[in-house]
Amino acid sequence: MNHPLRCRCGRLQGHVTEPQRAMGRGICYCRDCRAYARFLGQPDAVLDAHGGTDVVAVQPQQVVIHQGHEVLACMSLSPRGLLRWYASCCRTPLGNTPRNPKVAYVGLVHNGLEGGGVSIESSFGPVTLHLNAASATSPVAERSRGALGSALRAMAAMAATRLSGRYRRSPFFDAASGAPVVAPQVLSRAERERLAAPP
Repeated sequence: MNHPLRCRCGRLQGHVTEPQRAMGRGICYCRDCRAYARFLGQPDAVLDAHGGTDVVAVQPQQVVIHQGHEVLACMSLSPRGLLRWYASCCRTPLGNTPRNPKVAYVGLVHNGLEGGGVSIESSFGPVTLHLNAASATSPVAERSRGALGSALRAMAAMAATRLSGRYRRSPFFDAASGAPVVAPQVLSRAERERLAAPP
């Protein structure tokens, strides 16, 4: 069964195929994820009480966008940073990808997975990873479970996808050129520092 993917206003819609094949679900507490939430203008909707973002790791070929391609937008906090994808219509965060399309990974942000009437937990399971907890805005009591196993499974899945060429089936990169389907907005250092500063 597919899991719905949609922005808050519903202009962009799609789904995640075979959610049981997700590579993991975790909460990231890094400063960059908080800066991204502030860039979108909705930190309260994206971040939890400790300043973390709930992210589900899947492979790009599992993500299908069937409506709203024209509002898909992309930004990056630095010239070499992750590409961070969102819906420009309502600034809903969708996911984060490496700049290299051959690295078959997208971390889907929870906001884009919550609007279709199916719970994230029922499709992808519970949070098991707590990443960059030292950067949380308040102490995080939870600990990661099965982190090594998750990492090994993810590396094996990404390697198989790269060897098979399936990484080209991505809604975020052009299959022929490997370029992002939308030119990313790259923030200046001053912009990045302003967004990353404690509120």
